[in-house]
Amino acid sequence: MQIGIAGAGLAGRLLAYALSTHGHQVEVFDPAPDAHARIAAGWTAAGMLCPLAEMDTGDDYVYKLGQRSLQLWADIAKLTDNKIDLRLMGSLMLAHKGDEGAAEQMISLLQRKSPNPDDQPRITSMRELQELEPSVQGPSHAWYLPFEGQVDTTLAMQTLCADAKGVTWHWGTSVKELTPGELVIGDEKRQFDWVFDTRGVGARRLKHPHPTELSCQNVRGVRGEIFWVQAPEINLNRPLRLLHPRYHVYIVPRQNNLFVIGASSIESEDRSPVSVRTTVELLAAAHSVLPGLSEGRIVHTETNLRPALVDNFPRIETEQGLSRINGLFRHGWMIAPAMIEEALEAAFKAPMLAQSHSEI
Repeated sequence: MQIGIAGAGLAGRLLAYALSTHGHQVEVFDPAPDAHARIAAGWTAAGMLCPLAEMDTGDDYVYKLGQRSLQLWADIAKLTDNKIDLRLMGSLMLAHKGDEGAAEQMISLLQRKSPNPDDQPRITSMRELQELEPSVQGPSHAWYLPFEGQVDTTLAMQTLCADAKGVTWHWGTSVKELTPGELVIGDEKRQFDWVFDTRGVGARRLKHPHPTELSCQNVRGVRGEIFWVQAPEINLNRPLRLLHPRYHVYIVPRQNNLFVIGASSIESEDRSPVSVRTTVELLAAAHSVLPGLSEGRIVHTETNLRPALVDNFPRIETEQGLSRINGLFRHGWMIAPAMIEEALEAAFKAPMLAQSHSEI
């Protein structure tokens, strides 16, 4: 089949990669100047794969998507010789003395909402914490979430594009309009057997989002800010979350002692640089559990807009010749593979990857 995809963010790249394993002829259109331009929201993320930890803002459906996506990321890692640097070593939640109220409220919420009785936060002693993560110092409470992990977002974005065999990428090309089987690019109308809209905030139909309409075309952007810090003195094996009364802070390790620290979540479509307030709050909080960050270097900061619908949940809309995928919001990397699988099942009755899990 001839497939046209509008948008080369995480969802668009996953779609292109998946469809390429089925042998379809795929063309992807995106306004970014090239495959490495950090414009799509998927670039500005830590890549945490934490279905249980995200139950504070998710539901059973998001949890299910997250669990399935863990399996699909493992499949993709095998197909790509783990060029995406997938790590499935669990995650940790931490709290300081004096913040027990907020922490216990969060843990209780996760325990109540978890659909899987075997997937629960496990109380971790300070001695056990030191054995798991010797660089962590300062918190007085810890919980281990064993069935979670992370993926390197930069490596994954690059790999999904480079390994999508036979896909044609049209960079610097905006899709003006799309209808079933058709993409409008400038004054040209391009015909396809099926088209997918994965443009995120770029898919918004109106200039300003409507307050109540639930639609993939009624999307708003939510500002998020994150930091990359190089800290040679720190060794970290798994993501950390600091439970705080006012905000949640995560720290996610990358290769070569690089750490992603985030993230703000602000109801604004302002794409300007990271604010002083966010810098002070997030880095001070991160330093309170990783003192070795004091001699670290801030090597990069980034701001982007997460695509969110009116209910803050993901959505797929399918009609003959057209699929829309949007609203991945703060859960993008955690749920995207399963969302793509559902979209392909609805459109073609096809699995996400041509190779089944047992064949990989």
